[in-house]
Amino acid sequence: MSLDVFLALLAYAFVTSITPGPNNFMLLSSGVNFGFVRTVPHMLGIAIGFLVLLLAVGFGLGAVLTAFPALHTALKVAGSAYLLYLAWKIATSRSMSGKSEAGAQPLRFIDAAAFQWVNPKAWVMAVTAMAVYTDPARPFLSVVLIAVAFALVNLPSVSTWAGFGTALRGFLSDPVRLKWFNIAMGLLLAATLWPMLR
Repeated sequence: MSLDVFLALLAYAFVTSITPGPNNFMLLSSGVNFGFVRTVPHMLGIAIGFLVLLLAVGFGLGAVLTAFPALHTALKVAGSAYLLYLAWKIATSRSMSGKSEAGAQPLRFIDAAAFQWVNPKAWVMAVTAMAVYTDPARPFLSVVLIAVAFALVNLPSVSTWAGFGTALRGFLSDPVRLKWFNIAMGLLLAATLWPMLR
């Protein structure tokens, strides 16, 4: 892979990692409701989970889904249901952690990592990256370089959203503002399904 192609890949990885999507809306909400430090396992789960998904797609999982459309459909249905469940949990949250909502906790590392497998944006990112940037002459090396590019930019990009949410904590300490923020985040998270369902 030439340097200019790798730089283009880095740009693709950055743009797709930093733009709004299910992960970033959940991190923004988690930053507001739980703070940055308690959201770190969620961020790491996204980064590691996506890296594993990316490598799996690069080493043949994408071909399996193409060969078995029913499996792809089942993944879409499961992903949609789980995403709507998370959207509901966010939209109905009414207090920041540590105040009055018993049992509220940020998404765990394993949950965030597993979510990548049903996250429609993560699949589009992984399949597109592998389709566009894999070199047929050097498939193994190019898959590894694609993974390296995402590893370099994904965690810093998603962390930005959690940081922004943390910065909003003071403004959203008012229960009415927090309520409407969480409703908006839940609706935006649910709306990320639209491109997949069209």
